[in-house]
Amino acid sequence: MKASVNGTVIAEAPQDELIRIEGNWYFPPSSVRRELLEESPTPYTCPWKGPCQYFTVAVDGERLQDRAWTYPELDDGAVQRVGKDFANYVAFWKEVEVTES
Repeated sequence: MKASVNGTVIAEAPQDELIRIEGNWYFPPSSVRRELLEESPTPYTCPWKGPCQYFTVAVDGERLQDRAWTYPELDDGAVQRVGKDFANYVAFWKEVEVTES
């Protein structure tokens, strides 16, 4: 699977290394090109996952606000609910296209 914007790959990993949560694919931290992500100040806390860190995706001069996110510290019960530790895994939405490689 890969996440890309206008042909630039932001993350890529075999599907069996990703985790699907609530319809979103979460990529393992090692598969993400962090140099294309800028921390966003947007606050959000999921009621069962915990505090969220949003990122602006910056590709070829285009800045896509809050199009990526991660949960650095999971709330108690989140790992059990999903069945795997997904701390620091990164998900994408809107203009970031997630497709099979």
